[in-house]
Amino acid sequence: MIIPMRCMSCGKPVSQLWKDYSEKTEKGEDKGKVMDALGLKRFCCRATLLGHVDLIDVAAAFKKS
Repeated sequence: MIIPMRCMSCGKPVSQLWKDYSEKTEKGEDKGKVMDALGLKRFCCRATLLGHVDLIDVAAAFKKS
């Protein structure tokens, strides 16, 4: 739902990188090169961003009033 604050394996902060990553990949840039530019070298941190599905808008539609 919400991007984790830190990588689950190594503990590196990754949540602040999500906005830049998603904007650049939507423009058509290569995902690997974007992660290299953001400083994500470890496979665990890369998997955190690659495996994230942004569902917060879908979940918000079911909020009880």
